[in-house]
Amino acid sequence: MNLFRATVRSTHIRRRVAASRMCCERLAYAYRPVTPFPQQARRGRILCYHSVGTPAWGVNDVSPKKFRSHVEQALASGYRFVPAEVIALGQGGPRDLAITFDDGLSSVAIHAAPVLATYNIPWTLFVVAQWAEGQHAWGASTFLSWRDIERLVEMGVTIGSHSVSHPRFRYLSSDETAQELEDSRRIIESRIGILPATFAIPMGQSGDWSAQAQDLAAAAGYAHIFAQSEDRRPPGTIGRTFITRFDSGHIFRAALAGAFDRWEEWV
Repeated sequence: MNLFRATVRSTHIRRRVAASRMCCERLAYAYRPVTPFPQQARRGRILCYHSVGTPAWGVNDVSPKKFRSHVEQALASGYRFVPAEVIALGQGGPRDLAITFDDGLSSVAIHAAPVLATYNIPWTLFVVAQWAEGQHAWGASTFLSWRDIERLVEMGVTIGSHSVSHPRFRYLSSDETAQELEDSRRIIESRIGILPATFAIPMGQSGDWSAQAQDLAAAAGYAHIFAQSEDRRPPGTIGRTFITRFDSGHIFRAALAGAFDRWEEWV
């Protein structure tokens, strides 16, 4: 029991340290001169959210109130929301934004979807197949079920793959990588009748994706692979701007302006 308590305590300490570091990094990047990545400035920006009102997601959880403020702030600043595929294809403009969500959390449907519907904003959800199947260690209502996802599809939401089990691809063999890519696509099609054409890399850091993985994704049938920062994203992938719980006011405005094009989440 003492060992268990020590392990839990150590985990909590690591999370607090990681959160403190991220908070400091976001502030530091937001208040220094911004030189947007040229390609990003031309084609628009894709925002990556995770949960909207799931505190267990830590730094990647944005409160419902903050999420609404992000949407309204962007609209008030003259941005236009478009499907992520428009930007991925290079057809967006400098004032175009797209919204994506990773993991398939229930809070996205509960808190984010109504806001996005109010403003008629298209968005993409990247689903982890096993989590949608109920194969996870969190509470039963943490993730969207396949029926929940079907309802979102009926609302016009685009569904992409976020793998079968959410592994760090940097540690997978080529066979394991192919299996995650192919099986997630097959499972999604078998459950909701949609064969996803897009894939979001779990974690999405530059070290989590290789040229071999890119080739395997193309062979599996994916047209677009989404990663993290514009400057550090692996070749052939589409960069996104990760939004965190710390991103209010000036930090969010800085994110839209390109302050985090060279930043990767520390995990």
